[in-house]
Amino acid sequence: MRPEHLTTCASLFVASVCVAVSMADERGEVVRYRQPLVTHIYTADPSAHVFDGRLYIYPSHDLDNDTPPSREGDQYDMEDYHVLSWEGPGTAVTDHGQALHLKDIPWASKQLWAPDAAECNGRYLLYFPAKDREGIFRIGVATSSSPTGPFQAQTEPLAGAFSIDPCVFVDDDGTGYLFFGGLWGGQLERWRTGGYVADGKVPAAGEPALGPRVVRLSADFTTTIDGSTTEVSIVDEQGQPVLAGDHSRRFFEAAWVHKHAGTYYLSYSTGDTHLLVYATGEAPTGPYTYQGPILSPVVGWTTHHSIVKFGDQWYLFYHDSSLSGGVSHKRSVKVMPLVYDDEGKIIASRP
Repeated sequence: MRPEHLTTCASLFVASVCVAVSMADERGEVVRYRQPLVTHIYTADPSAHVFDGRLYIYPSHDLDNDTPPSREGDQYDMEDYHVLSWEGPGTAVTDHGQALHLKDIPWASKQLWAPDAAECNGRYLLYFPAKDREGIFRIGVATSSSPTGPFQAQTEPLAGAFSIDPCVFVDDDGTGYLFFGGLWGGQLERWRTGGYVADGKVPAAGEPALGPRVVRLSADFTTTIDGSTTEVSIVDEQGQPVLAGDHSRRFFEAAWVHKHAGTYYLSYSTGDTHLLVYATGEAPTGPYTYQGPILSPVVGWTTHHSIVKFGDQWYLFYHDSSLSGGVSHKRSVKVMPLVYDDEGKIIASRP
């Protein structure tokens, strides 16, 4: 199924902001803002990074299956990763093929969900969640000499990391931080005591919401420092913790950290209110103060994203289920420009 391609204008709530898109080039299909980047497979949860002047996208790979949905997310039964790359507006996206498969991860049993990637001293690292043999989500790491793989997984998951949605942020001094965590199917609430509790519950509505976890990475980015994790604090404009019952602002999953004009931005999905929102802070580990929405709800249940500067333009990569006609676990990665106002606030957009 291939959607009609149109030149689209960005709905950025500011006057005269329109993005012109190239309609063709000699290599065939090119990127259209707000249209699927690729249509031959389903892709989701895009983590975008620039390596050596080219933009690489590390998505999850939704299978074309009919598994019934469940609170555990059984319908998201992914088994491999592909790597996409893009040279910028007016050029086609390249699918570099399978970069890592479940069968090649010694400790994992199923569900290769949203990954992320990083580069360290000429080596490329792929971070990924998967359930271990006991059905517990862990975070693994795989390495390659190329940003497109193939990647070789380490024999054990990362110590001190758990749940889902790894995000690696590398600060200006070269320090690497691993953020992770997601509620419900992502199991974050099962780790509230410091260990895994199978029947762990989310906080009550009037209690502070759970935040993502963060841990420093070793110098080679392949292990964590002392395995010690910290919960990231997200507060409101009065400095009070965002509450668990505040579903339009509280963290659910998909943490992403980037830095713009000296400020750290933590963006994330609110889950059942289907928003992408963001908060800002003065240090990568927080605390972060809630600022507002980035993207209104997309077609489909989940929303997951990344934010990256490529050339002189910031971009928001995200996914929706429009290509599959709204099937929540058959998603497609899309992209649109991201715009800041003069005060550094992200201008909210529509998908």
